[in-house]
Amino acid sequence: MSDERLRRWRLILGGGSADGIASEGFSLGPTDASMDQALSSLYDAQGGGRSGGLGSSSPKVARWLGDIRSYFPSSVVRVMQKDALERLNLHQMLMEPEMLEAVEPDVHMVANLLSLSGIMPSKTKETARIVVNRVVEELLRKLSNPLQQAVMGSLNRAVRNSRPRHNEIDWNRTIRANLKHYQPEYQTIIPERRIGFGRKRSSLKDIVLCVDQSGSMATSVVYASIFAAVLASLPAVKTHMVVFDTAIVDLTEMLQDPVDVLFGTQLGGGTDINRAVSYCQGLIRKPEDTIFVLISDLYEGGDNRSMLKRMGSLVQSGVQCVTLLALNDDGAPCFDHQNAAKFASLGIPSFACSPDQFPGLMAVAIARQDLSQWAAKEEIVTAAMMK
Repeated sequence: MSDERLRRWRLILGGGSADGIASEGFSLGPTDASMDQALSSLYDAQGGGRSGGLGSSSPKVARWLGDIRSYFPSSVVRVMQKDALERLNLHQMLMEPEMLEAVEPDVHMVANLLSLSGIMPSKTKETARIVVNRVVEELLRKLSNPLQQAVMGSLNRAVRNSRPRHNEIDWNRTIRANLKHYQPEYQTIIPERRIGFGRKRSSLKDIVLCVDQSGSMATSVVYASIFAAVLASLPAVKTHMVVFDTAIVDLTEMLQDPVDVLFGTQLGGGTDINRAVSYCQGLIRKPEDTIFVLISDLYEGGDNRSMLKRMGSLVQSGVQCVTLLALNDDGAPCFDHQNAAKFASLGIPSFACSPDQFPGLMAVAIARQDLSQWAAKEEIVTAAMMK
């Protein structure tokens, strides 16, 4: 076996006599030994317990965070940070500015910071806001343009006027659409199909995002806040964002700054979907032109019967309703299958959605196309397929 293969197996298996590598006459170099120590601090166990040794020493945790950033790529660092939070309960590393400066920020880290924001010291919260802002800016660069293009393109198609008055005709598009009807003898086009600009309104669509901020929905809250801010920047769309647990917070006025929106959330607590839907019903003024997106795992802690009745009344009034069981890349979510089935019977599709798929979802909803067909085409796993 080559030295490189021995090295990799040694780092995978860890130290001690169990790995058998010592018998091959192989030993780690100084850099690899330091890397191995960083891994051992997190993953080594004896007798079912952890023998790591990060303990509660803040300086040691800070050094460990710096070490893993030196030895591993960012994608691996994020996994190790997440594992450290889960395996070693290292939430204290998020409570001190020095440690926050050492972390590799990502969506999961933002979710953890937001869950602790209520008990953070003010100095730490300032550093946390800087970390959150770095992630938000990265997500906006990635997700803003696709969402804007998808929504505006769908809106433009939705408002085309096929029977325009003379002053509403879009002559450029009308001429292009009728070039095949050019009459050489008259040197003109006979327009069999006229295309209009459509009638202008203050907003072409109203979008209401109703977001469950219970702990299990943490990363979905982060992405929903980003998308809400992007939608709010589009003048043709009127966007509301409401977050809820057992209480309700309307964050619509904060949407110009997604970081403010995120720090306006309070992750954790119970869930009262019925109360949240009731509040959102009061925001709806144009049912036929409203898209209601409920982002929740559908575990209702309030009045389940009333919640289903309210959702049914939204559908009957003409509101386009869709439920996202998750808005993240974390895989198949845990959700209330019974409520998802009842939603389906009301004509409300329920499925998990990745951030990259959300722009397409909104475009299909605006065009009032079949969301179930779109989900099948995108190979999105629906609630019915996750039984």
